[in-house]
Amino acid sequence: MEHTADDKAKTIWINGSLIDEDKAHVSVFDHGLLTGDGVFETMIAYNSVPFAFTRHYNRLKKSASAFSLKVPEFELLRDACIEVLKKNNLFPSRLRITITGGPSPLGSEKGDAAENIIIASSLAPIQPETSRVITVSYPRNQHGALAGLKTTSYGENVIALADAHSQGAREAIFGNVSGDLCEGTGSNIFVFHSQKLITPPLSSGCLAGVTRSLVIEICNKLDIPVFEDNIKLELLEGVEFAFLTSTLREVQAIESVNGTSLSGTSSPVIKKIKSEFERLISTNNDP
Repeated sequence: MEHTADDKAKTIWINGSLIDEDKAHVSVFDHGLLTGDGVFETMIAYNSVPFAFTRHYNRLKKSASAFSLKVPEFELLRDACIEVLKKNNLFPSRLRITITGGPSPLGSEKGDAAENIIIASSLAPIQPETSRVITVSYPRNQHGALAGLKTTSYGENVIALADAHSQGAREAIFGNVSGDLCEGTGSNIFVFHSQKLITPPLSSGCLAGVTRSLVIEICNKLDIPVFEDNIKLELLEGVEFAFLTSTLREVQAIESVNGTSLSGTSSPVIKKIKSEFERLISTNNDP
């Protein structure tokens, strides 16, 4: 069961100021609200410092660049995150930075106003050891303008995750337009197939997940061969084992795919990777 944030009012950082959540607002003409002209990062904080902030900041800058959105300097944004975390005092905390296009005309064209920059936090949900997943028929377009970017245009993910929940699953897995395995709505995926540990390459259209990159580094450290390679989505139900990676899930084994159980949920490989990831969390706030 996921636990929800408590009912006390939280403090939000907006455009340089700390504001109570009931007084925090953006314009109804905000371009992120109207068109999805925005980017974001979700981080986890096990204490008053966000985990892997440098990696998240670098990805935020890459996503923002595609929208010509300005990102505050590293130290300013990091200090603002720490302010919010300390003020709200909820740990482990889900911390989100959102940057939108600011007030704009009622259309796709951008306006001249400055960006809105918002930092908010809540209590992170408790994650189960395993997850059931489904696959969805509508694909990611690895050739699209938004491929590999973390944007506020999340409608496809909202629909897919609702589909998953309606079928008793916790995540939905996308293929891409080539029929290859891609990613989840908010996760990357690793599978063990044909005696190889495989994760889709970034060219598949998947997001360059922070936890994904850390897990690849962990595998290299532990001498666990891992291949960034394409694999057909239709093969997912038949793999020996698979796991999801994300900021909030960390390393989470997949229990079943479309109702078909996977046999290797308790695989020693998953256990080794998960154990090393937990060690990393406890020893390094910004790996």
